[in-house]
Amino acid sequence: MTRTRIGVVSLGCSKNLVDTEVMLGHLDSAGCEFVQDPAEADVLVVNTCGFIDAAREESVRTILDAAALKRNGRLKRLVVAGCMVQRYRGELERELSGEVDAFVGLDELDAIVRAAGVVPGSPAAPRSDLPLLARGPGAPRPGSAPRAGDDVRPSRYLYDARTPRRLATPPWTAFVKIAEGCDHTCSFCAIPAFRGAFRSRSVNDIVEEAAALAQRGVREINLIAQDSSQYGRDRGDRHGLAGLLRHLDAVAGLRWIRVHYLYPNSVGDDLVEAIAGLPRVVKYVDVPLQHADAAVLKRMRRGGSASSHRDLIERFRSAIPGVALRSTFIVGFPGETEAEFAALLDFVGEARLDHLGVFTYSHEEQTSARQLADDVPAAVKTERRERLMELQQHVAFERNSARIGTTSEVLVEGAHPET
Repeated sequence: MTRTRIGVVSLGCSKNLVDTEVMLGHLDSAGCEFVQDPAEADVLVVNTCGFIDAAREESVRTILDAAALKRNGRLKRLVVAGCMVQRYRGELERELSGEVDAFVGLDELDAIVRAAGVVPGSPAAPRSDLPLLARGPGAPRPGSAPRAGDDVRPSRYLYDARTPRRLATPPWTAFVKIAEGCDHTCSFCAIPAFRGAFRSRSVNDIVEEAAALAQRGVREINLIAQDSSQYGRDRGDRHGLAGLLRHLDAVAGLRWIRVHYLYPNSVGDDLVEAIAGLPRVVKYVDVPLQHADAAVLKRMRRGGSASSHRDLIERFRSAIPGVALRSTFIVGFPGETEAEFAALLDFVGEARLDHLGVFTYSHEEQTSARQLADDVPAAVKTERRERLMELQQHVAFERNSARIGTTSEVLVEGAHPET
């Protein structure tokens, strides 16, 4: 008898990818075999993203493509997991129960083996009599994104160093989720509604995981959370992220420690000093600023201004010569005028960031911004995004050109398969 062949499609952010790896770890412990081509799978797991409308539409399309494999291929069981299940479970069950065999929310990652119809330790093919929900009538609506209902429950789950986990990244790099959830009340973001309140792992637990990864050959770890600069505050840890970095810098075998997603109003001098002074911490700062006009930032419930953003950037550049800076911005937020967008353009041209991502505003349920009129036309949102990215392309080209003739330390991944 052959082992159950599992295929996995992971959508969304790196935090979602860690959830995927946890599910892979449980499936691996149950003796499953993994395939990269969904058409070769007995069971397919789709880990969905429920952040914004475009991501949800991608998730729905992926689910329907997978359902076609059940009708026309070898696929016997389809499992849908992740953020979209946590946020829209009721509607998904009503609309897709004829296509999907089981749904797995963020608090149920350890139930993935049962959801996949696998009996732990058995090489048999997946069973079809182990659904997590009763099948019912209903047909999917192709291309439509689900709407949040009253059944949304914030997650409380947080994995630890002993949780089974199978890396989906190349063997030299890994993500480490240092916290889950978020306590901020940004008016455009629904993540706290389904990811739950901010909760940090302990320093010892994170260090234990990092040491185990290093023993497996991982040389670079990427620390992730919704707001990494908030790390430890919920636990009363006065040393916070800076203290965690000092402990991780001492882990034998690690070469690079990279920090992602610092909230601009939460960065203290001790954190700047830790990033500057610790040899294994990469001189890279990822701080989503979201906008530069003070009035827009106030409507976003983030506070700050172009002036405070400049001060933060200057603090990093003064303490860390050559630091690489990345940020993200939202254009088309409710009420954004041409003058407010022009202020953002001016700031980006002046700040000269190394990397930049731009999102068009998505009018989300379970957010306070939903009460505002989504009054910037979609075409204007797209046009503003293109203008901002075009400006950043010139900035990035100039900054990259200045690196010609310099020497940088790189991580050699191996021979390129094509050359």
